[in-house]
Amino acid sequence: MTNPWEEISLDDYEKHMSLDSVRQLQALDSIMQEQFAAYPVETAAVLGVAGGNGLEHIDTNKFRTVYGIDINADYLRAVSQRYTQLSGILECLHIDLINEAEKLPQAQLLIANLLIEYIGYEAFQQAVLQTAPEFVSCVIQINTDEEQWVSESPYLRAFDRLDAVHHQMEERALAAAMEEIGYSLILQESYPLPNGKALVRLDFKKNEV
Repeated sequence: MTNPWEEISLDDYEKHMSLDSVRQLQALDSIMQEQFAAYPVETAAVLGVAGGNGLEHIDTNKFRTVYGIDINADYLRAVSQRYTQLSGILECLHIDLINEAEKLPQAQLLIANLLIEYIGYEAFQQAVLQTAPEFVSCVIQINTDEEQWVSESPYLRAFDRLDAVHHQMEERALAAAMEEIGYSLILQESYPLPNGKALVRLDFKKNEV
């Protein structure tokens, strides 16, 4: 069976995420500006890059290579068309993180925003180990309403199949999963959203051996 994310149109996803009642696209854009600037790295991998929201914050004087990774090939085509100014730096890779983690390239910074929810902690651990970054920066959604984790919107039907792959996120569980593979929490910040949900950014640093 195909992954539900291969069937959701980018237009539906972005319109839903940018609604005034959701505002996740806008929040993630400003968070990604901070993520790209935070650490002294020149290579990065963005897991679940979708349509490339936030990639405009890539400093071409700082980064040598940035990998944009997604399971949806249509999303990656859109990213390549939208960010021609990043030619030579941005490299789009079509990878199923659950079944093809071994295809991931290594990078000094790993960014995973609203991604771990859809692959689970164990698959994320494998992705981190394969990428072997010094820093990991991720954003998870914390829900006050466990029944309705996708916000109400005219585009809600587009996300019907996501229930099959969605994992409820919890900050301590993610931190414990990262500690298991040798990464310590170095930053935690919360960003409230309009509908009672919140985005939580958690950054980790690889432990010294």
